[in-house]
Amino acid sequence: MQPAAPPLEVTPEELETLLEGVREALGEAGYQKLKAAIRTLSYVTELLENREATLQSLRRLLCRARSEKTEAVLEQAGIPSHPTQGKPEEKETAKEPDIGHGRNGAQAYRGASHVQVPHLSLHQGDRCPECQRGKVYPLKEPGRLVRMRGQAPIAATVYELEKLRCNLCGEVFTANPPDGVDEEKYDATAASMIALLRYGSGFPWNRLADMEASLGIPLPVATQCEIVMEAAATMQPAMEELIRQAAQGEVLHNDDTSMPVLALRNAGLDHDEGDAVERTGVFTSGIVSTAQKQTIALFFTGRQHAGENLADVLQRRAAELAPPLQMCDALSRNLPKLPEKLKVIVGHCLAHARRRFVEVTPNFPEPCRHVLEQLGKIYGNDAVAREQTMTPEERLRFHQRQSAPVMDQLRIWLTAQFAEKKVEPNSGLGVAMRYLLKHWERLTLFLRQPGAPLDNNICERALKKAILHRKNSLFYKTENGAHVGDLFMSLIHTCELSDANPFDYLTQLQRHAGELTRNPSQWMPWNYPATLEAGSIRLDSG
Repeated sequence: MQPAAPPLEVTPEELETLLEGVREALGEAGYQKLKAAIRTLSYVTELLENREATLQSLRRLLCRARSEKTEAVLEQAGIPSHPTQGKPEEKETAKEPDIGHGRNGAQAYRGASHVQVPHLSLHQGDRCPECQRGKVYPLKEPGRLVRMRGQAPIAATVYELEKLRCNLCGEVFTANPPDGVDEEKYDATAASMIALLRYGSGFPWNRLADMEASLGIPLPVATQCEIVMEAAATMQPAMEELIRQAAQGEVLHNDDTSMPVLALRNAGLDHDEGDAVERTGVFTSGIVSTAQKQTIALFFTGRQHAGENLADVLQRRAAELAPPLQMCDALSRNLPKLPEKLKVIVGHCLAHARRRFVEVTPNFPEPCRHVLEQLGKIYGNDAVAREQTMTPEERLRFHQRQSAPVMDQLRIWLTAQFAEKKVEPNSGLGVAMRYLLKHWERLTLFLRQPGAPLDNNICERALKKAILHRKNSLFYKTENGAHVGDLFMSLIHTCELSDANPFDYLTQLQRHAGELTRNPSQWMPWNYPATLEAGSIRLDSG
């Protein structure tokens, strides 16, 4: 056996520097593949150093992603989801197109400018040029043409101010800038676009700077950082108000994901060997608060877990409100430690329990098939409740009628598998079954509490903002940079959940900083258009 190779002390930055040196020899395609491999290695190393990676999680990370739909999972395991033996063949029907596929109608372009184009030769009431008897009238729906054009993310205008000099006294006279030219070099829209690309779409600083430079608008990384940090300071009251309103929510979802912060990592390395370091991991926690009127997404990066960040948010909850529902997975670090006066009703994520059976389906196809199909009925019932827009109380009664018998039968079946020794408790299937039975009460909260969700998927989707940042940028450099990222991710994702335009919202917050500070509750993503309209009406009347 050959001796193990000594460990290679090299940083990801050094590897990327070496890669740049051989870029020409590799070609662009080879360069991009090797760069992706280096970044994947860096991320896997980070997971291993934090001791958060299992063999299963690494397999999911490195292997091609697959669908978790019941039909796809069972098909990959080699068994049909619905056996057809003895059943007559059904006639094939034309498949309706999936939602989100096909061409977008003109109404889908919500951010487009609308230009009214009148008919040049005809007006309302004119005689019809075709039959010469009737009169034409306007239709409710106009004809629509959609035309697209490209533009740079950041545009610049250079004003060349004429200078005149006296040939006798030497005095220089410079032309005044045109009306409407701001005194500030960087407009509010510049900060909004940089923040949206950086924290909404995951652009790393250097990639963003390179793209802008290639378009003839050089903006160094340091300049962009300074622009967004100044904007973040202006928007801080909106973030504080989001946290306050999120604390009043009816259902609060929470979860977290690892997020390296170099300053915190280096702080941990500075400890002596004898010093006790309580926690070395760094996380981004996602909290999604839902109520009947709005949905709010919050992000917090640091050493605190999701449960600790949720406890901090709930400190701002009004004392007279009823205990909220909390939805999370069964990790203990997701549960907040609250004083006696603050309580939550905890439910656990059914999708997490289901995923355990998905992972072991290739090894235990038939038992997993039974569980997945039973849980599929529950999700089918919940989809019906959403389609019929049931109230929380109507949805609860519907689940109690339709879903409770299914879950009761599933529990009996799971218990019988262990009682009849049909499953090894320590096998993958046994672990999945024990998880489901151990957390049964919290996994079935939707059968007892109005408005209780089935799963924590809305929070996991929110955390994709942070995961996208981690995949592209690998880390935050400082705690302040992480705080700025949390603020913009919170504002941007809350806009998306509220069907608001995040670019316009961030711009308006900067342009109305004074009003935002005085009355932040009127400058939330769901009500700021009404605030702007009311302000314009007051100005017109004044």
